[in-house]
Amino acid sequence: MFPRLFAVRATSARYARWLPLAAALLFVSPVWADDSAVLTLDAALHQAVERAPVLDARRAQSESARQEAARAGALPDPQLTTGIDNLDVQGPGALTAGGDTMTMRTIGISQVLPSRSKRQAERAIGNANADLAASSEVATALSIQEQVADAWITAWGAHHEAMMLRSLRQAWAQDVAIAKARLRGGTGSAAEVLAVRMNSLDLENRIDAANAREAQARAKLARWLGSPADQALADAPDFAVLPHDEADLLASLDRQGNLLGWPAREQAAEAALAEARADKHPEWSVGLSYGSRVRGLSDMVSLQVGVSLPLFTRNRQDRGISARAADLDAVRDEHDDARRQQTGAIQSAWAQWQSLGQQVRRHRDELLPLANDRVALALAAYRGGGDIQPLLDARRDEIAHHTDYARMQAEYGRAWAALAYLLPTSETTP
Repeated sequence: MFPRLFAVRATSARYARWLPLAAALLFVSPVWADDSAVLTLDAALHQAVERAPVLDARRAQSESARQEAARAGALPDPQLTTGIDNLDVQGPGALTAGGDTMTMRTIGISQVLPSRSKRQAERAIGNANADLAASSEVATALSIQEQVADAWITAWGAHHEAMMLRSLRQAWAQDVAIAKARLRGGTGSAAEVLAVRMNSLDLENRIDAANAREAQARAKLARWLGSPADQALADAPDFAVLPHDEADLLASLDRQGNLLGWPAREQAAEAALAEARADKHPEWSVGLSYGSRVRGLSDMVSLQVGVSLPLFTRNRQDRGISARAADLDAVRDEHDDARRQQTGAIQSAWAQWQSLGQQVRRHRDELLPLANDRVALALAAYRGGGDIQPLLDARRDEIAHHTDYARMQAEYGRAWAALAYLLPTSETTP
């Protein structure tokens, strides 16, 4: 929304003095009247989510994790074997395939059969990694939204700061004209003219600084949009209204970007512990081979069944189980710490948002009108032959309050964005 500094009441003499300023600002960017020519915050967010290369990378990683999860827990590939059994190494037929009646050319196939619990653990790890990749995709989209909103609001605030300062040029030019008139009439001095002109130049410096901040913010915005952000910016949303209240945000910590991946990390750690425990279960294997003999002797078939013997588990499997259990405890503790950190961050951000809202309203409703009244009184006194210093002080404070108000509006917007884009929406959820 446009800064409500310029919502005036024509019936009040105090607020009527703001009408020229409001009119000047409303006509600074007539292109705003054309909705197709402006860049809204929602459009910038949508464009960034659609075009961000880093989000494309996260989508590719999610697809990779899903493919890995689909093959997790499958049986190992069977093994094909071939060779010569019972080869004679002594006598006249040594090292020849027909040197002995027991010599056989063999071909066989074998298959390792991991325990059911180990295969289930592998599937759980694959699914947890897929969930972690998906949560990383959503968290990245939320982070992009917040960064785009921050850049858009910064550019919007700097633009309106420059607009407000430019609107003061006419009043400052009037001060210079009055000082020159007093100098010509013999009631003023050249020092007064120089002082007023110096203040005017300071105003130009502040305008240039605001324009530079807008350009820098637009450059950051272009980084996410993938194209130059040279469109006029539309009205900002109402920073006094958030999509969720504080209680809702505190009750949905694990759905927020910073914490989205922790449930999947816990699941992966639990699955790794289950896999370590499965290593204590015997692993079976089965093999079948066919042997061909020479000299008219009958061929032979061999069947083999093998099983692993986890007999000495104290310094092998048990230590692996203890290590994975410690990993799980660490993940749970870190998850708890992340929840506490996020709770503190939300409460801090909420307090900042409320405080900035109060300050913005105080500036708009009290400080700026008082600064305007002070300038009017100082200008009237100077025109009546008074000293110029009160006018110079009033003008400097006027600039400071206008600048503070514009920057505070942008800060208010950034505090709003830090809370508005914590939870996923249909646009950020794959």
